[in-house]
Amino acid sequence: MNVVKVLIQGYAHPGPRNTYVASPSCTLIISSGKKILVDPGANQELLSSRLKKEGLMPKNIDYIFLSHYHPDHVLATRLFPKQDIVDSEIIWRNDSEIYHKGKLPGTDIEIIKTPGHSSEHASLIVKTAEYGIVCVAQDLFWWEDGKQKSDSTKDLINLKDPFASNMKTLKVSRENILKIADWIIPGHGGMFKNPFK
Repeated sequence: MNVVKVLIQGYAHPGPRNTYVASPSCTLIISSGKKILVDPGANQELLSSRLKKEGLMPKNIDYIFLSHYHPDHVLATRLFPKQDIVDSEIIWRNDSEIYHKGKLPGTDIEIIKTPGHSSEHASLIVKTAEYGIVCVAQDLFWWEDGKQKSDSTKDLINLKDPFASNMKTLKVSRENILKIADWIIPGHGGMFKNPFK
């Protein structure tokens, strides 16, 4: 059975002197003997320490899944120069583009397109023994630190996203995931139980 572990809970908040500090939730999935890292984020030092705590080094990760291409989600891919990168449609292996069929390679984990925050955004549906169906949804649900409102479906569906490319499409994507998932891992903030279930 698949195992899901949040290595880094995502954060987003104003920093000192007109800066902004953000890095997403980084999730380790173990499935069919594969170790998959979802959105390595922007904080390489923190990610390295969390991997070490799990007894892992970058070379132990089989491949990286990117939910979308915003810089705070992808900058730490530099730690994984030899791993394949998987997104909503393609496995990127060096200069080769290999189209996949909607599942993470070698697993039963489903990739679902969830546009709205960005046009290429995708989420993962992971069946687990511990939590039931977990959706690694990343910025499908976005909030700053201390502003997470995940206790009602109304809050979740109507949540304003200042970075959304299309709010109407984003709401449809949110509704679709809320029909499926038991638990949701957002891009920034804590994993939460689906209030619809």
